[in-house]
Amino acid sequence: MHRVVITGMGIYSVIGKNLDEVRDSLFHGRSGIIFDQARKDLGFRSGLTGMVERPVLKGVLDRRMRVGLPVQGEYAYISTLEALRHAGIDQAFLDTHEVGILFGNDSSAVPVVESVDILRQKKDTMMIGSGYIFQSMNSTVSMNLSVIFRLKGVNFTISGACASGSHAIGIGYLLIKQGLQDMIICGGAQEINPESTASFDALNAFSTRESDPAGASRPFDRDRDGLVPSGGAATVIIESYESALKRGATILGEVIGYGFSSNGDHISMPNVEGPSIAMQKAIGDAGIRASEIDYINAHATSTPAGDSNEARSISLVFGDSKPLISSTKSMTGHEMWMGGASEVVYSTLMMNNGFVAPNINLVNPDADSEKLNIATRTTPFQIGTFLSNSFGFGGTNSSLVIRKA
Repeated sequence: MHRVVITGMGIYSVIGKNLDEVRDSLFHGRSGIIFDQARKDLGFRSGLTGMVERPVLKGVLDRRMRVGLPVQGEYAYISTLEALRHAGIDQAFLDTHEVGILFGNDSSAVPVVESVDILRQKKDTMMIGSGYIFQSMNSTVSMNLSVIFRLKGVNFTISGACASGSHAIGIGYLLIKQGLQDMIICGGAQEINPESTASFDALNAFSTRESDPAGASRPFDRDRDGLVPSGGAATVIIESYESALKRGATILGEVIGYGFSSNGDHISMPNVEGPSIAMQKAIGDAGIRASEIDYINAHATSTPAGDSNEARSISLVFGDSKPLISSTKSMTGHEMWMGGASEVVYSTLMMNNGFVAPNINLVNPDADSEKLNIATRTTPFQIGTFLSNSFGFGGTNSSLVIRKA
């Protein structure tokens, strides 16, 4: 079995468009949530959302490559460029080595809506542009990036709801650990638009604290009233320890555990048992004790049932060891398909910069949350090993354990 290490990261997030900006936002507890009047005009209950500007790729990427990219693919292209630079990998290396790609993505709404609108209006399929098919498939991100970067290794998409980005890193870790690949570009991408989140709004899933956008995402707080949708993209370069040594790469962390489970229960209501199993499996795979986890980046999305059940799961698994905990979703909102990957980036940045980011907006912990050791302000702290949780609709659960290099 091969050791699996992180040698590069990239991020395009509502709290920063690169690693430096994101690190600064994490340290200062800066929110990326806004009120979007366009959503209210469309009939949304909630106009709250995370927001990041669309990258300008004209002059950066050839038009032939741009035509097949949906907006979340554009985010992912930017985050992957940064991750490759961060890892010291250029196109010549990609051309001469078998590098794979696994991205988490579970929707591509706008191209589907737009192509159907054209069809219904024009009554002629020939009026639908050729790029729509490549933009509308769930595999759009891995498909496009594999072509743009001329990748020759494993190439597919993980669609695991809000655990997609985490599962992508987990599956990549397993492939490298078993010696089937030396290096994989892993990540998650999430579109930011009303079309992709309207059905979530219809479920009454979103916070309606519109008078205070920065205070709307309140993981673990008893006054939380729902999640805030968000998005962007995050990329993590993972490779075998031998490959990293051979390249002389800087090692940012080591992936030592991956755990997964299915709740086998309600399609949208989380439970306690499923997440507990995923965390226990990840810790067991890492070959460590629960007490050796220093920090947990919780899934906690700011929903009433979800946060309480995760808090109970953490108490069940960790008992009296009381690792420091925060949910970076308090700042970013729920980045959905991207979240499992971005939260590995956020946590690794904390680990390598000696602090734990705050769980902002936690004023009054509920009965389950008050049993946890939640960081409510930026805390100077040396993280040796962290666990990152990601859970999704259908009861899919993923937990990753990462150790400092």
